[in-house]
Amino acid sequence: MIAHSFANNPSFGPAQNLHGATYTVDVTFKTSKLHPKNNWVVDIGEASNVLAEVCEAYNFKNLDELFPGEMTTTEFMCKKIFEGVKKGSKKGWFRGNVEVRLSESHKAWASYEDRV
Repeated sequence: MIAHSFANNPSFGPAQNLHGATYTVDVTFKTSKLHPKNNWVVDIGEASNVLAEVCEAYNFKNLDELFPGEMTTTEFMCKKIFEGVKKGSKKGWFRGNVEVRLSESHKAWASYEDRV
């Protein structure tokens, strides 16, 4: 759950004003090889811990205050969450592609994918 605005941008209509959004966060871990010993793509426990830590930085926050001057679109936030997951992955717990998808509804969603 976040708050943000798209100030001074008429393309966003009423969303120019401060408003709230509730996202569902889905993260997909992709790799071409399973872990040689455990036969998994990712340790789901570690993935859950990293994602919870990343999302905690934004939950119940005003993104206008966290990212002054930025257009905090859903796409922007997908990339920010990806960057947090990638930073967490420096522990060596995952190598491959990560896709972050944020959904407000079945019609309003975006995703960002890159290599970790």
